[in-house]
Amino acid sequence: MNSQNIVILGTGGTIAGRACSASDNIGYTAAQVSVAQLLAAIPAMVQTGPVIVEQVAQIDSKDMSFPILAKLAERVSHFLAQPDVRGIVITHGTDTLEETAYFLQTVCQPAKPVVLTCAMRPATALVPDGPQNMLDAMTVARHPGASGVVAVCAGTIHSALDVQKVHPYKLDAFSSGDAGPLGYVEEGTPKLLRNWPSANKKAKKIAIEKIANLSSPGDWPRVEIVMNYVGANGAVVDALLAQGVQGLVVAATGNGTLHHALEAALLQAQAAGVRVVRATRCLNGRVLPKSGDMLVDSKGLSPVKARVDLILRLLK
Repeated sequence: MNSQNIVILGTGGTIAGRACSASDNIGYTAAQVSVAQLLAAIPAMVQTGPVIVEQVAQIDSKDMSFPILAKLAERVSHFLAQPDVRGIVITHGTDTLEETAYFLQTVCQPAKPVVLTCAMRPATALVPDGPQNMLDAMTVARHPGASGVVAVCAGTIHSALDVQKVHPYKLDAFSSGDAGPLGYVEEGTPKLLRNWPSANKKAKKIAIEKIANLSSPGDWPRVEIVMNYVGANGAVVDALLAQGVQGLVVAATGNGTLHHALEAALLQAQAAGVRVVRATRCLNGRVLPKSGDMLVDSKGLSPVKARVDLILRLLK
């Protein structure tokens, strides 16, 4: 047995949800069961080694906010600095898991494993998927050489940079797109297909102390997402500009293509000092930049992750 601690941080989500009936997998209320209760309901967890449990938040992840992300990053940073901590497991809702994963990887740049896990069925389900996901997450967190922020769901290990929720109710709801998963957990053993996420020395360094002080939602830069589609125009961009938006991410069609009216409005916003980034609304692939492009691309980030990235850049 490994004597080093695994820290389990709870934030709520479906994994902590309750429904009136064991047969109801969608009509539940998220974030009703504490992370300590989740742990106590899985006897096999005791056999994995010593754990430290802390409830950081208790929310449905659709309601995740940047103040909560800042608090979570502070606790992750605190525990990563403890020499007797091997890794961290975070229970999280599925809806915004990919944004939290990207935020923590970018801000914390962990050399130890930080494993987000979740469930698509509530804790009260006849056959809940949360317990197995937690066991798999613990296995990954204790794996020798594991590092960086990853997500573990349905036996699959995803990198924070690539993971996306791609299905509204299937148990295997996540994908890593063209990059593919990092690996799988097979009968309690991780099988890797590629390297763990690692700290990027060239990445922006955001001080945990700084973001932890941004307690009010109004303290964070306002960045919104707009989309290109048939008949798109600049009305939404103009309205956001009038409200003082500081950044815009556009979920463009195809290889970053934009309706001429929307593109004109975005260029006007950029000229007015608003930071504008192009991502693609396509599930797979990335925008390949061309010479003469007037709007920068997201470097392969999905629209929601490009928004997180732009907010962190604006904080600098």
